[in-house]
Amino acid sequence: MTRPLSASSPTPFPANPEAGGVPARQTAPPQASPPKIAAKPARKGHSLAWVYLAITALLAGTIAGSSYYFAPLSDRVRSPLHSWLRPSGYIGQSAGILAFVIFIFLWLYPLRKKYRWLGWTGVMSKWLDSHVSVALVVPFITAIHATWRFGGVIGLGFWSMIVVCASGIVGRYLYVHIPRRADGLELTAEEIAAERRELMGELATASGLAGPQVEALLRSDPSPMAGAGLLKTLQLMLRDDLDRRKAARSLKRMVANRPGAKLDRKALANVLHLANREMALTQQARMLEAIHEVFRFWHVAHRPFAIAALAAVTLHVVVVVFMGMTWFW
Repeated sequence: MTRPLSASSPTPFPANPEAGGVPARQTAPPQASPPKIAAKPARKGHSLAWVYLAITALLAGTIAGSSYYFAPLSDRVRSPLHSWLRPSGYIGQSAGILAFVIFIFLWLYPLRKKYRWLGWTGVMSKWLDSHVSVALVVPFITAIHATWRFGGVIGLGFWSMIVVCASGIVGRYLYVHIPRRADGLELTAEEIAAERRELMGELATASGLAGPQVEALLRSDPSPMAGAGLLKTLQLMLRDDLDRRKAARSLKRMVANRPGAKLDRKALANVLHLANREMALTQQARMLEAIHEVFRFWHVAHRPFAIAALAAVTLHVVVVVFMGMTWFW
């Protein structure tokens, strides 16, 4: 974002008296630009398109093989699909190998988060998006491998995986409510305040409304919410999300009905984007300490079940390979 020049800003082309008043360029000392928050994608749903497509394809495969998957075990052996769909079959074990490779990939995210020298592999926000997206597909691939029967060790691994996926969705929701810079680092209180002031200035300019008028419309409860507890914090976060949508609609109507020049669709979308970012920063700053407290509870559910799923899956793979129940040798 470009900041407007203030009255105290140096003139970029001061007059040069030795050259008869001809303007001479004066180089100003470089200034460090303020850290920026991570920009939200304009169309977030498209990043999950491949996830929906993969899940749809796996469910379609399940429907196509339903005569085998939902038949009694005694009838499966005589089915022409048995050599393909059984856990050690061509399709069944291929799904198991794919699920195991993806499962190992999911454990690269904790390593990236722990070791900063892995920063060359990408920013944390991209890693998290990939981690969550891929994790949503793994249970369906595992179900194809297990022929939709979950008993013994594979059952322990599968249901642990389901708990991990469910808690991961909640964790992703919590993560995006923490204001961050483009490199994934958390913003300080001073950086949040500076970013809010800049957003309010740009919003007033883009909407054509007075600054106090915009601020009154978008203002939310400024009181901090520390120690609210797990359920209360999640309830307040959901309420803030709904309030933000309501305020954005009100601003849209106010700008559309403003006398004078009408904004085109692109300019109006920019106004709404700035408004949502300003409101989000205000709400995130208010809920920051409470969200950190919830994250501590969240790790209690996510991490142990993730370790249990890893142990169960690894044991299953070791037993299968040791017993030679594979189609590729």
